[in-house]
Amino acid sequence: MKRSSSKRGFILAALMAGIIISNVQGQDLNSARLLTKSEQYDKAGAMLDKLIQNEPGNSKNYYFLGENMLLEYFADTISNSLTLATKNAKEVFNKGVSTNPNDPLNYVGLAKVAVLLNDDKTADEMRAKAKSFLLPYKNIKKIVPPANEYALALAKIAESYIQDGEVDTSKALPLIRQAISIDPKNPNIFLIAGDIYILAHDGSNSIKNYNLAQFLDPKSPTAAMKIGNIYVRGKSLQAAIPNFEDAINLDANYAPAYRELGQLYYLAGKLDQSKANYKKYLDLTEGNIPAKTRYVNALFYAGDYDEVIKNVEEILAIDQSRAYMNRLAGYSYYERKNPDYNKAASYMDELFKKVPADRILPKDYHYMARILMKKNQNYIKMADDLSSSEQQLQKDKAKFNSATAADKAKLKPALDDLTAKVGKLTADVANSKKEIDRGFQQYEKVLELKPQDKGVISEMAFNYNLFKRYNEAAKAMAQLIDPSKDDFDAYMKIGRAFYNGENYKAADSVFNIILNKSPNYLPAHVQIARTYSKMDPDFKMGLAKAKFDKVIDVAEKDSVKNENELVEAFSYLGYYYMSKNDNKTSREYYDRLIALNPNNKENKIKGYNGIGLIERNLVTNEKQNEGRLLVLSRSTDAFNKILTIDPNNASAKNNLAYNREWEAQIKKGINPNEIHGVVTDAATGSVIAYASIRVKDTAAENLSSSKGEFRFEIPQSSEFLVISARGYKTVEIPVTKSRVYPVALSK
Repeated sequence: MKRSSSKRGFILAALMAGIIISNVQGQDLNSARLLTKSEQYDKAGAMLDKLIQNEPGNSKNYYFLGENMLLEYFADTISNSLTLATKNAKEVFNKGVSTNPNDPLNYVGLAKVAVLLNDDKTADEMRAKAKSFLLPYKNIKKIVPPANEYALALAKIAESYIQDGEVDTSKALPLIRQAISIDPKNPNIFLIAGDIYILAHDGSNSIKNYNLAQFLDPKSPTAAMKIGNIYVRGKSLQAAIPNFEDAINLDANYAPAYRELGQLYYLAGKLDQSKANYKKYLDLTEGNIPAKTRYVNALFYAGDYDEVIKNVEEILAIDQSRAYMNRLAGYSYYERKNPDYNKAASYMDELFKKVPADRILPKDYHYMARILMKKNQNYIKMADDLSSSEQQLQKDKAKFNSATAADKAKLKPALDDLTAKVGKLTADVANSKKEIDRGFQQYEKVLELKPQDKGVISEMAFNYNLFKRYNEAAKAMAQLIDPSKDDFDAYMKIGRAFYNGENYKAADSVFNIILNKSPNYLPAHVQIARTYSKMDPDFKMGLAKAKFDKVIDVAEKDSVKNENELVEAFSYLGYYYMSKNDNKTSREYYDRLIALNPNNKENKIKGYNGIGLIERNLVTNEKQNEGRLLVLSRSTDAFNKILTIDPNNASAKNNLAYNREWEAQIKKGINPNEIHGVVTDAATGSVIAYASIRVKDTAAENLSSSKGEFRFEIPQSSEFLVISARGYKTVEIPVTKSRVYPVALSK
């Protein structure tokens, strides 16, 4: 009996010991999870590692260790590597699966890793695997696995649908509701529910679930902080403060609340309170380098860039192995109020030099691209300056080479200075172009890691356009097009970029895509007309004529709204027909331009300028100098009309000066005493041959030709011409300044 009693006592003691060990281990897991929640990831990780050593068969320890790794990454995405975090977490989750293949949690962990790596297929497979161990049930008391584990697994699956600040509520909410119905006493499930609702932009339900979590775990500060974050998101900073303070009152050592207060006070402009809370956060995380890194990370997101730079330099002075901190300094020199792009680039170069490739973040390439673009924003101005300086240098060299020895001595210093300037500009432009090329390469590296990132592609398009790389800009913008939408403005931007890049066929194709969708879309017609005018700059093929005719056809439906388009078309066609010597049609378009809007002075100026040029072109068609002067006077009249509208119009003044010079040249070829004309029958208009044209009271006389024409020199003081012919009445005509005398005789 004693032996039996002793045996029973031994078994009881063993059972009690097992219960105690189990409770301690459970308590240790809860402690580790609390450390994770308070963002003491290094301590939580160490505790979970120890739990795994002591209890390698407990698969849940692996899950929470992997989750701790992922949360640590998200706490500092600037310093941490997604590649490394997901790799390490995946290894841990797989070990958990090996330990207990029937525990759904580690499959959920693998789904979360797949989500972060944009591997939706694997994520769905892992979720399905996790669900396969959550057997159908009729009675919650008999559920397998136990109700609390079953509900937590459902909640974690729901949580796995959170990605990049968004959530698929159609899949997440049914799971979280089922989890709550199974285990309505688990505060962690309500916290997950609150997180899902806030991402679904349902603040009311989010706060409701956070409050339920607080009710179930009154000593936990997490829910209070999360409610505070909702108010921060809504920019209600004052409403957020009491919630963060409540979190601190519940747990004075809850570090995240101090960090959040630090950031909030910074946003509110209360810098002293901000720094005091940041310092408390740093003290609670023991001031070690990882904690200081998180502190600096918080400063960066709070926008205190100078303080970031100061702290980074302090960290690097202590520990050069923290080379990844260079990124924060590089980012900060770029972001601060007075950016220093040279220093920003220097820190980023140091980062790329010292940090392994697998620790480089997409954000690093993105920032480097931005830094290089900003650093070289004067490239176009420099290139233009170089071009004009090179032209000036060629002129100065020619002047120098043709100068006398004495003049060469005077010209040489300025020539040497200009030569040195061109040399420096050449080097600067080449270096700037090289850095811009590198910047675009950095953008490409971002897209290798984050394909189809529309924000990055949009930035690339903007910068391609800024640096006049128009064809590349067009190709980048084309990647942003949604073919299912009729976004004509987007297509127009692409077409104009091809147009600016002189890729006229591509431009025409893009504009025609719009017209296929909307045949009367006027901006596309205008741009096509411009494109064809560029393809036919000397009007030889007349490519743009029909296109501008179409512009007029579409635009005239509302001539007031489309005045600018009509002005462009009338101006082009007026000049086009002038170039073809069809002056009548040309003038019709310029007349239409003048009449388009009686109140628009610019239209009238363009129209009269065109008419002035037409008349001047007609001068050369006249055989006689007198006729040339008459036509030239009409040209002069058109340009004078411009000056009545705009007395200071430089173009009109230049044209009038040109006309005066030409008029003087014509007059030099005219005999001031020579007259000419034609004699006709007043009734029939037929010419009268051999009529007499005599200067009254003189012997000066001439006969008309067989065509009725006459030409001869008369005395300078002549007063009257006497014209007579057999069978007609004689007439006298006074001599005037005119040299042309048409005469009609009556019978």
